[in-house]
Amino acid sequence: MAIYYETVSSGVYLKGGKGGITFTMDKDRRTLIKSLRRHDISERVLDAMERVPRHLFVRDGAREYAYADRPLSIGEGQTISAPHMVGIMCDLMDLHDGIKILEIGAGSGYHAAVIAELIKPSGHIYTVERIPTLAEFAGKNLRAAGYSPFVTVHGGDGSLGWAEYAPYDGISVTCAAPDVPAALVEQLKVGGKLAIPVGRMWQELYLVERTEHGMDKRKVTSVAFVPLIGKYGFKD
Repeated sequence: MAIYYETVSSGVYLKGGKGGITFTMDKDRRTLIKSLRRHDISERVLDAMERVPRHLFVRDGAREYAYADRPLSIGEGQTISAPHMVGIMCDLMDLHDGIKILEIGAGSGYHAAVIAELIKPSGHIYTVERIPTLAEFAGKNLRAAGYSPFVTVHGGDGSLGWAEYAPYDGISVTCAAPDVPAALVEQLKVGGKLAIPVGRMWQELYLVERTEHGMDKRKVTSVAFVPLIGKYGFKD
């Protein structure tokens, strides 16, 4: 069956086959957002997620699953996070207009796009991706979805952070580290927040806040993320 995507003002439609099968991604997106309310994600974050076209951040072969609440493969052994996890992490960060955020693990660019919705028009996100093909994929997706003015994608070792633009109001890490990298804490402003999964087989999501004398760290929930690879991450 021949299948093609057509972008129109109200969404993206999947068409194909004798019956001219058609459905709107917008309807699926609204259904997803409704289902995410059971995770106690704030309405402000859910509103931002509803504005982001997740189907533009997945591989073509996975678009029919773009609004399922689950991770999806984006190639190179990496995934786009499940929407509920993106929402939970955004809520932890207390995101608002005008702040500067560092993201570790650009992936397909989706998480950065949701953050952009919450910190624009004056805020900016700097996101680091170690896999060149994914850095290119994220940049392309962000441009296509209209978020490139608010997001800068950089190829490199995310465990080192991105000191050039530090200090940051917040840091969001989308891959699991062996421990909280000191380099990332040092790039936070005092009072800044870091959301990071920690562990290999058994992982916990932590919220870290930088203080005048070091950091406060609290466990949020159990999670499952791909590993952070790099100098202060796991070995490749």
